[in-house]
Amino acid sequence: MTDLVTRPAPPPLRRAAPALLGYAAVRALGLVALALWSAARDKSALTLLSARWDSLWYTRVAELGYGYEVRLPNGDVHSNLAFFPLLPWLERAVSAVTPLSYAHAGLVVGTLASLAAAWGVFAVADHVYGRRVGVCAVLLWAVLPVGIVQSMAYTESLFTALAAWSLYAVLTGRWVTAGVLAAFAGLTRPVGLAVVAAIWAAAITSYVRERRHAPAPPFVRNRSVEAPDGAPLWPRALGMLLAPLGAAGYVLWVGHRTGRGPLGYLDVQAGWRNGFDGGYAFARFVADKFTSFPSALAGAGLIIGVASIIWLYVVCARQGQPVPLLVYAGVVTALALCASSYFGSKPRLLMPAFPLLLPLARALAGARTPRSAAVIGAVAAVSAVYGAFWLNGSGPP
Repeated sequence: MTDLVTRPAPPPLRRAAPALLGYAAVRALGLVALALWSAARDKSALTLLSARWDSLWYTRVAELGYGYEVRLPNGDVHSNLAFFPLLPWLERAVSAVTPLSYAHAGLVVGTLASLAAAWGVFAVADHVYGRRVGVCAVLLWAVLPVGIVQSMAYTESLFTALAAWSLYAVLTGRWVTAGVLAAFAGLTRPVGLAVVAAIWAAAITSYVRERRHAPAPPFVRNRSVEAPDGAPLWPRALGMLLAPLGAAGYVLWVGHRTGRGPLGYLDVQAGWRNGFDGGYAFARFVADKFTSFPSALAGAGLIIGVASIIWLYVVCARQGQPVPLLVYAGVVTALALCASSYFGSKPRLLMPAFPLLLPLARALAGARTPRSAAVIGAVAAVSAVYGAFWLNGSGPP
């Protein structure tokens, strides 16, 4: 695996500028396609981006706080306790200092977070593989088929930004910064567990590696608080301690509010018919697609998609990606594919797993610039059209 290497500072904005400009161009193309498609269907693109599906739930939390729920005819209870608080807090803060509504404030937060996420993806890829791969990684993340979500008042961009910069902090030895960012990521989405796992895995493996290769230190008073190479252990330990506080704090608060203790949040998710079943429900969903010819094509596409994701992860491991990236991508992928509900949202749930794109970014970076630009341009056009079609559909992304 690639070793963790300390650098004095994050990559300057000018170094990331080509990636960020390319990212902004791709997102602008997607928004233009959405505006045109929505206008043709007499819908508001602004409403689709800021005030539908999950966006409405976050807005209600910002406006009314927690406690709102919807009881469905089948007895299911959809509670807004399922939605983590960081985005609503930011929506409330932006709305308090601007004339924007909570929904439009969420759109501003999502847009700014998407740029921060793109910069974070570049920082990680640039650190591990170099600037050209960093630019390609950002562009690939931008042209994902569900990339339009990056421009919505959703949490994917905010979470990816916090996760990417936390991983960069780990890769550069800034353990306390990594822990703080991971705590905020844990206040954003349940998958914040993936960032925590990455930090813990990196801290443990780096300590074990140092202890294995460093000479045994002489017995010195208070030597137990230092790593074998003389580096203090407390930043690593503090980062590990801080990382889970966000997610753990919210889950425990929900448990206290519902009176169910640590199981309270699981009960809330069960009301949404969401949980973790190891992928059984998803496998059954895919199998059911083969009951007729038209849907069998969709089923075959799903199998190819899942196989491609697994293949990319194997390639990531073979190429020697750093431990924190492998752990993070692995946990995000496992949680997305093994959730028991909302199968149509799985591509969106996989979006934060950006390390899976690094093998493709390396291949794209190795090609001639005109060919790489042509590939990115063609995929960006298809992604823009698909995003407009998808967001104008009846179901949530």
